[in-house]
Order: sequence, then C-alpha cells, then structure tokens
Amino acid sequence: MTENSYPTAEMFPGFSEADSLQINQALKLVDALASDSSNSHRPKGVDVAAILMSVHIDLETILAALLSDSRVAGKLSESAIRQQFGPVVADLVNDVSWLNKVSIYSTEMANQPNQAEILRRMLLAMTHDVRAVLVKLAFRIQRLRGLQNESENIRRFIARETLDIYAPLANRLGINQFKWELEDLAFRYVDPEHYRFVTESLAVNREQRQAFIERFLAGLNDRLKSEDIQAKVYGRPKHIYSIWNKMHRKQLAINELYDLLAVRVVVDSLSACYMVLGLAHSHWQHIPREFDDYIANPKENGYQSLHTVVLDEHGNRIEIQIRTKAMHDFAELGVAAHWRYKEGSKFNAATEKNIASLRQLLEDKDNADNLLENFHTELFSDRVFVLTPAGKLIDLVKGATPLDFAYAIHTEVGHSCRGAKVNGQIKPLTYKLCSGERVEIITVKNGQPNHNWLNPNLGYLKTPRAISKVKSWFKQQQQAENIAAGKSMLDKESKRLGLKAVDINELLRHFKFSDIDHFYEALGHGDINNRQLAGALKIPELEPTIKLVPNKSSSQSIITIDDIDNVVSTLAHCCSPVKGDEIVGFITHKRGITIHRRDCENIRHLSPEQQMQLLKADWSGQQTVHHNVPILIHAFNAQNLLNDVSQVLATGKVHISNASLKTHDDLSAILTMTIQIQNTEQLSLVLARISHLPNIIEVRRKA
Repeated sequence: MTENSYPTAEMFPGFSEADSLQINQALKLVDALASDSSNSHRPKGVDVAAILMSVHIDLETILAALLSDSRVAGKLSESAIRQQFGPVVADLVNDVSWLNKVSIYSTEMANQPNQAEILRRMLLAMTHDVRAVLVKLAFRIQRLRGLQNESENIRRFIARETLDIYAPLANRLGINQFKWELEDLAFRYVDPEHYRFVTESLAVNREQRQAFIERFLAGLNDRLKSEDIQAKVYGRPKHIYSIWNKMHRKQLAINELYDLLAVRVVVDSLSACYMVLGLAHSHWQHIPREFDDYIANPKENGYQSLHTVVLDEHGNRIEIQIRTKAMHDFAELGVAAHWRYKEGSKFNAATEKNIASLRQLLEDKDNADNLLENFHTELFSDRVFVLTPAGKLIDLVKGATPLDFAYAIHTEVGHSCRGAKVNGQIKPLTYKLCSGERVEIITVKNGQPNHNWLNPNLGYLKTPRAISKVKSWFKQQQQAENIAAGKSMLDKESKRLGLKAVDINELLRHFKFSDIDHFYEALGHGDINNRQLAGALKIPELEPTIKLVPNKSSSQSIITIDDIDNVVSTLAHCCSPVKGDEIVGFITHKRGITIHRRDCENIRHLSPEQQMQLLKADWSGQQTVHHNVPILIHAFNAQNLLNDVSQVLATGKVHISNASLKTHDDLSAILTMTIQIQNTEQLSLVLARISHLPNIIEVRRKA
C-alpha cells in the first residue's frame, strides 16, 4: 500500500480537527508497521472502525479498533500506544486483543445454554472497559462478511459461535444494528438451506409488496399532514434470521407472517405516538391481539415503541411501529438501560452505572472525558470464571480457591481434594483464582475434609456452597458418633436397672420422637440425661387426652382433660393456629394451656423437659370462629398490589385486620397482612387465588 493510498481520517466524519489528527496518526502507524505484510487489502482495523461509526462511537474506541489490526499484532508495544494515544486507548487495545485471541467456545456449548451464558459473562468480566466488547462485535461482523473465503468447518464454527455468544451480547447491550447483522450473516452458514428458502421467498413478489408498502406510506403521510403531525415514515427492513425464527416458533408459512409488510413512524413527542396510533386505528381496521404497548410496558432491555397491525384496502396485514426519536436511537444504537444478569434477575447498581455511561458515550462524544473515570467495567466484578481441564466453564464468587472449585465440580471431589494445578502449575489450596485460568484437582482415594478448611482466617474456602458441604460432612460424622454413644448409654442404663428388655416404641412416645436414630442422637448428644432416661425406664407415663372446644366469643377455649372441665386455653400468637391445623397443647405456669400448631417452631425446639408439658389437642364444636392469620405476599411490583389483593379478599368475604407494604430498590414489594380466616380450607383457597394474580412471585402463610 503506497503513501497516497492508505485510508485517512476523512473516512470518519464528525470528529474535530484534533481528533482527526490522531486518527491519521493511527492510520499511518499501522500502515508503516504492516508495510511488509503480504495482505494488500484494506486493513481490518479500518473496516472495523467504519462499522463502529454506524453506532456513533467515540474517538478512543475508533483508535483502539485501528490499532488492534491483526497485521500489527506483536509489533506495537503497549508503552508506545500509551505514550502516543494515552492510557485509555492502550487499555482498550489490550482488552480487544484478549477478546480476539480467546478460544474457549466449543460447539458442545450449543446444547448447554448455561455454559454459553457463563462464557458471555466471562467475556464481560475480563474486559476493563465495556467498549472493548463493542470493538469485538465489530471485528466479528467484519469476519462474517468475509467468511465465504474460509473452509466449511470454519464457516460453521464461527457462525455457531456468533449465534451462541456474540449476537446475544449485542442484544444485551441493546445495539440492534449489530445484533441483526450478526444473526443474518451467521444464519447463512449455520443453516444455508433455510437461509436460501427465506431469501428466495422474500424475492418472490418483492415488487408487489413494495407497491403495497409505497401506497400505504403515501396514505399514512397524507393523513399525518392533514392532522399537522410531524413524522418520519419509512418501510422497516426485514431481517432474515428473525423471520425464520418466527416461522419456526409459531409454525407459520412465510406468507402468514404479518411483519413482512412493515413501516416505522418516528415522531417528536410521546403524545404524538398515541396520536399516530389513534389515527391509524381510525382509518384502517386493526387486529387487537397484535397490539403491544412497549412504551407503557418496556421490554427488559429498555426497548420502547408502539406496535400495531392494520389491514390495508387489499386485506394485507401491515405492522406499524411508532416511537419517538429518542426511543428510536435507543433501539438502534443504545445499550440496554435495564440490563439484569441471572441468579434470580437481581438489580445491580454497577450494571446500571456502566450501561448509563456507555449510553452517554455513544450519544455524546464531546463530553466523554468526564465519564471515563466512572466507566471501567464493574459488571460481574464479584465473579471469577475458570475452566476445567475439559474446557467447561465454572462460575465462582470472587476470591474463590481451588478447593471451592473442587466442590463446585462435585462434593466427593471436594472431600478428596489434596492439591491443585492452575494453568499447569501446582498452587496451594488457598490460592485465589482469576478468570480464564484452567484448574485441575488432585485427589486421593477415600479422602476426607479437614477441620482447618472451615477456619475463615486460613482462607481455604470462600463459597457458601463449599462451606456448607464441609460442615454437613462433619455434622454427619458427629451424628453417627452420637447415635453410637446413645445406643451405648441406653444399654448401660437398662443393665444398671436390671431390665431384661426395653420397649423402644414406648420410649419414643415418651420423649416425643418419631425416629429411633433421632432418639439415639439426642441421648448421645446429651439432650436427654441419665436421670430422665432412668425415669422413663422405671415409670412409663400415659399421655393425657385433651379436647379443645373453641369459644365463640373470644380466643379462649373450654377444654376437657380426663375429668376436669372448663380448662382455659389460649391460641398461641407465634403460629396462629386455625381450625383444621394439627394442634397440640402446652401447659404454662401462668396462662393455663396455650394451643400451638404441631409444626410451630417453638414446639419443635422444646427441650426434653419441656416436652413433658405437651398435651394432645383436637378441634371440636360447630361454632364459626374467625382466626387472625398473618400472610406474606412477595410481588414483582408494588403498583396496584394492595388494591388487587384486597379485591380478591373482598370477593372471598375475608376481612383484613391490618396490612403493611414494603418496597425494594428493584421495585419488588413485600405485602404483609393479617386476615380473618375460619379454617385451613378457606385459607388455602384464599392463598391460591392471590397466587394467580399476574404480579405475584410468592404468597404464603407467615410462620
């Protein structure tokens, strides 16, 4: 390439004179370093930078794309870039170089969605600046555009990787221009037969469809002008991959898809969006089920627009998308403002901050300098992504060790772990793993955990799952020891008392145990002492029977214990028993007998001595009694929650005693209510009806 033929900054309009000077310096530097290259075609970095210009990217990203040209790999030092173009560009080039070299993807990931998602997270976590991912996406588009020159195996691999990893990343960043081109170019090589079918089907009657669209656009423009509505109206491009996906998903023939005929209307204001919608619906018949208001209810990635389908005078279904200029720019260029990653879709402030920064950089190159200090990637900064020897990705919390990794593979691998190799080198089990490292665990046969692993000061374990597995192992060992000790204790005590046989079932009933191992464990652990055991072996006790008759006028109840009538009882507030619950009485010193649910936490954790104060209890009588029952409702959004739930309760003639609503930063809400219920059957019915409300995550009786 001669001095006069290399590209210049004129290819990148919109930059200041000083910025253009830096672009020219980068172009000349790359040209000089690549002068011995046998490749006479235009540099890849120039093509990539041109692709990035379509999304209005900033100067530093353009420079990074130019300086990441594969022809100068290894010839341009980081210090040279840092000195001539600054630290931001140097760091971006480092990130892009790493992204261009990474080769973790395998075709097996196509059948393992979780692995593909972990890899997407890893790519974001390993880059210091999110804009490096945009450069990588542009490099992938450039690679796909020339993929016809590669072998069939390479074409299919690159295309499959694009659909599994890079197109979803573009979608997650909200850059539809990149997403659509990545998908269409990759689809051509992943499934050439269906790609040709869709393209050839689109070619048939293309002129007729174009004529329909032009007539419709003319009619729509006339009506907009008559109402003095300023708008830009044009036909919407059709994307081959999305057409095929819709055909496949809905099992429709291509001529049954309504959005093959589609127009877009871009207006100046939000109110104008709804004016255009009303205008369209008043002049053309619309299909109600095909109407979507993504302005009032945006998509998860922040996309906003009105979508409707109308019938023209020939009966053709035409989709109309109506949005403001800001909504249009956001949909075409922007980064999703509400991007939320897995583990229950939790709100992440670092994500929001970085996305907002990138969005501003895309829209306003002039003010980019003020944003850079807050722009470095914090996405997934609390995670590390490491590989097994077979190339499987494992997602761990930041600070995780090889021992955490071993337990993530399998519990037995963790128990048997005695060493680890990281990238082929032996590392201590307390070594803190870094993203991208490959870990191999060294195990021993019949290995067991070490007590030191649970010492937080020694740093062996970081992840809650691994810590829980080790604690569980030691607890099981302790349980086995306690059971053995309990058996020995019973044997010794029965011999001391001169008993030839012991009725185990009677002992279980006496001490309120349903499982013999739990009884032995309690003996071995000391929950039942020698005196209590001796008393039970000498004097088997008969449990009194008790009948509970609810009082119609209060929470107190008349009970019968053997021959004693009118014993005062009180319904416990801790578990709020309701007629229909399995219940038990507990003898108190001052309040007579309190009635609890059998699964009440306070009852389950009574000491052996306190268990002696339990009495059998049953509901009786036909009186209608209303019980105050606390319930907890978890919802996606607080809006209209109390009103919706109140309507369900009113329909069921259920009275509300009190209610408390608490909202969270992610807009979810917790509604705590106390309602008056007659019995468990009515309670179950009410909870079921509330759970069917569209906004509800969970509804349950509060313990």
